[in-house]
Formats: sequence, structure tokens, C-alpha cells
Amino acid sequence: MRASEARGAVAAAMSAASSLGLAADEAIVLHNSNKLTLRLLPCDVLARVAPEARRQVAHFEVELAQRLAARGCPVGALQPQAEPRVHARDGFAVSLWTYYEPAPPSEIPAADYAHALERLHAGMRGLDVPAPHFTDRVEQARRLVADHDRAPALADADRKLLGDTLRSLSRAIGERAGAGQLLHGEPHPGNLLSTGGGPLFVDLETCCRGPVEFDLAHAPEEVAEHYPGADQDLLRECRVLVLAMITAWRWDRDDQFPDGRRLGVEWLGRLRAALGRGGADAHG
Repeated sequence: MRASEARGAVAAAMSAASSLGLAADEAIVLHNSNKLTLRLLPCDVLARVAPEARRQVAHFEVELAQRLAARGCPVGALQPQAEPRVHARDGFAVSLWTYYEPAPPSEIPAADYAHALERLHAGMRGLDVPAPHFTDRVEQARRLVADHDRAPALADADRKLLGDTLRSLSRAIGERAGAGQLLHGEPHPGNLLSTGGGPLFVDLETCCRGPVEFDLAHAPEEVAEHYPGADQDLLRECRVLVLAMITAWRWDRDDQFPDGRRLGVEWLGRLRAALGRGGADAHG
């Protein structure tokens, strides 16, 4: 969020918490992207604040978190002192969650990471909720790459590389994996908390359907070694696809990811190497 929007989001979160009897005199920004994640004090509540246009997405995340928690899945819990719903405040959608103090060590062992992901997938399996197929998310990245106005700094050769990779791998993996199952969508280390009660996944708004290998492709490589039954060939294809997707997002003119443009260039080089074009110039 831009600075002016973020100020409104902070005020909305504090207002929503206060209306529920939660003392919110201070807000610490933990993460700023398409939504704002805040730690409210002294009530020590986690607030996620999105523009009103994303209210349905926030509602989906709240509903899904409740259903997964009921199944014993390792997911971050909603704030028990607040009604489990999305609160509308001054053009923003606010959801309130349990704040977890990070527990040492900060790096979660690969075996624990894999076990948590396996438990999450087991709980998601058979869960009947509306969610896009992973290929729909790939198509969003492909459309971004193809749009010169949205990605004006992307060189033509790099635009073609990304577009071709996204299209071909999405088709190949989709045909091979079929409908798949419900997935987290982005279970990378940034969406896994190390808590005293064990690892917990957060940020469920990216849920989609597809093969479990698509989720595994977001985790460190050693995690897959502890995940039973993964198709290694499919996983390798998914890793390249995910690399192409996250590279595409870094070229969005509105991307606010820290150091995003440098990473966009670096990841283009990694993508060429992964595709057997390691000697090519990352700028195309």
C-alpha cells in the first residue's frame, strides 16, 4: 500500500479492534503488500487490512482458516476474542488474528516444514471450497508479461522467455496433474511461522487447486526430501514454473516488493539457467 492508503488502513484496524473492546493504542507494521499486516498493542492482536475491493478475498481467507483449524491443520488462528468475520471500516476490510511471538530457531527444520505441509494438504484434501486452478494464477502472470503498459521495463526477449515458459509449463503440468486438490498456493518460508506450538501456515488467500508438487515448489528444495510420495519430475517442472511466476510479478510497474527490480533481473538469469540457457544475457 502507498503511504497515504497505509495510514487509512492503520486507522481502520485500530478502530475495528477498539470497537470490539480490544485496546489498540499502537500499530506496528509487520508487512506491506497488497494488504497491510499489523501488530496492534497493547492487545497484541494481528490485523490484516485490505482495500474494500478485496473484501471477498478476506472473507474467503477467514472462512477457510476456520474450516482448516477445525480439521486440526497447522494454520494461524483467528483472534479468539473477536467474532470470526471481516470487519468493514472506512473503505477497508479488516480481519483479526492471533499474534504469535516468533520462536527460536528462526529457521524451521526441513523435516518439520514438510510434515506441516503434509498435514495441511491432508486437511485440505476433499475440502469443498471454491478456488481457482493453479493454471488460472499462471495465466494472470502471463497476461502481466504480455501487457507492455503493466511491465514497461521488460525487454522483448525477456518478455518472450517468460511468456513462453509460463504458457508451455502451465499446459504441460496441468495436463499431467489433472484437477489436483486444494493447495495453499504460496507456502514459502515467508508464509510459515515458527511458533512455540510448531510451524503454522498463514496467508491463505492464494489457495488454488493443483498438484501438491506446485506447493512444494515454493518451499526450500530440502523440504521435498521429507515429503512422502512427491513426483520428482513433476516437482522439477513446477519449480521452474514458480520461478517464472515470481519473476513476472517483479516486473509489474506497481510492484512494491523490496528490491524487486534487482530480483527480477537476477531471477531471469536463474530461469535461463534452469531452462538450459545459462550463457544468455539476463537482459535478453
